[in-house]
Amino acid sequence: MSEGPEMSVTGDVRERAGRPVATRGVRHGLRATAMVWRREMIRFRHDRMRLFSMLVQPLLFLFVLGTGLAGVVRTEGALDFRTFLFPGVLAMSVLFAAAFAGISLVWDREFGFLREMLVAPVSKTSIVAGKCLGGATTATLQTVVLLGLAGVVGVPYDPLLLLTLLALLFLGALMLTALGVLLSARITQIQSAMPVTQLTITPMMFLSGALFPMANLPDWLAVLTKLNPLTYVVQPMRSVVFDHVGVSARAREAFDPAITWGGWTVPVGVQVLVAVGCTLALVAGGIALFNRTE
Repeated sequence: MSEGPEMSVTGDVRERAGRPVATRGVRHGLRATAMVWRREMIRFRHDRMRLFSMLVQPLLFLFVLGTGLAGVVRTEGALDFRTFLFPGVLAMSVLFAAAFAGISLVWDREFGFLREMLVAPVSKTSIVAGKCLGGATTATLQTVVLLGLAGVVGVPYDPLLLLTLLALLFLGALMLTALGVLLSARITQIQSAMPVTQLTITPMMFLSGALFPMANLPDWLAVLTKLNPLTYVVQPMRSVVFDHVGVSARAREAFDPAITWGGWTVPVGVQVLVAVGCTLALVAGGIALFNRTE
């Protein structure tokens, strides 16, 4: 009878050293990531004022600024300036929402919720991954309202176009949420979070080509736009929109010029890969810095 427990313990040790336990560890991490993601979704659902406030600014840019500049900016052919502005406004709508979703870790740290997550038997990687995915999801969901207004500014309701825009928006939102998490790993006070975030994301917005064409820019400004990772989200979105809108070659050259690196025209697919690479680097950097500081 004494051999039974010993054999049971030995078998348990062998099982822990084997693959099934590793599988349960991965599943446990994924479940923790899903729980953090679910928390972000619950917060988003109950914070209607946040949804409203995040939509006001893009709508102002699209219909107030866009309509005002339409009478000043000279466009080629029948191109409506608001059609040009539409992809940039979509990117802006996820820019602020995603960055603030990432930086909300500062609030979690200040109010003690982050400490409760850290003492739980889950990895910090799962927490950061869940935070990034949750922030990206909520930021993307906010743009659905703006996508519903596509027809008002001359963008067709093509299912493939809308799905492509949503995918690119999610990529941009994930990038910016990861940037917010990266910043929040160093920021310890709520009072510092807002100005630092604004100081970071505002130049990214203006240097992405979201509000102005990238043709005929001064050399220094052209270099800065090409160094901005958000450019490689905005420009593919605009390229996809222009593919579905009947514009002349002259108008496309003026309002949707190709990105070049040293004279080489960067294909749209490569631009998306650059955005993916920047996103993965920011997520990895956020995880590494979070592991080091918390």
